[in-house]
Amino acid sequence: MFADCFPLAASSVDPLQYPGPAWSPYLVGALIGGLSMLTFYFSNKPLGASTAYARVAGILGLAVARRHTERLKYYRDKPPKVGWELMLVVAAVAGSFLAAWSGGELTGRWLPEMWQQRFGSDSHVLRGVVAFAGGTLMAFGARMAGGCTSGHGISGTLQLGVGSWLSALCFFIGGIAVAMLLYA
Repeated sequence: MFADCFPLAASSVDPLQYPGPAWSPYLVGALIGGLSMLTFYFSNKPLGASTAYARVAGILGLAVARRHTERLKYYRDKPPKVGWELMLVVAAVAGSFLAAWSGGELTGRWLPEMWQQRFGSDSHVLRGVVAFAGGTLMAFGARMAGGCTSGHGISGTLQLGVGSWLSALCFFIGGIAVAMLLYA
């Protein structure tokens, strides 16, 4: 029964010699765990990215409407600045590019094949709207939940936080539900 649920555990696949074109998910998972541990050790803060988006909004707010932004309680308590959270987001984007490039998965296509099969090859605007709407909803949800997938799903679950485990469960349920709606 165990082998049915976890086929790689029963096989002789070496996790460091991952057969797919991408980086080994086992290696990447271990590296993320190590990064989270180092983040706790050096900063005494959990790993998370959603605060970076609030900081960027504050920086933009200062550039566009300084007086209004300075009056907001959130930005009085946490002045907008480039902090380690923003650097984490920049590093995640750069690391994603590096992983795709070195793993042979950098395609240069705007639309994945799966998307094209479902919505057509001329659905660039739809893809942009869906991506923007999804990102907006995720950012709103992360701020409402007090953390994002990295904050709750990685750091919170490592600390055995019940709310983080519930959040991670909801992330997966929501992801599966949306994928079934889009691709069923």
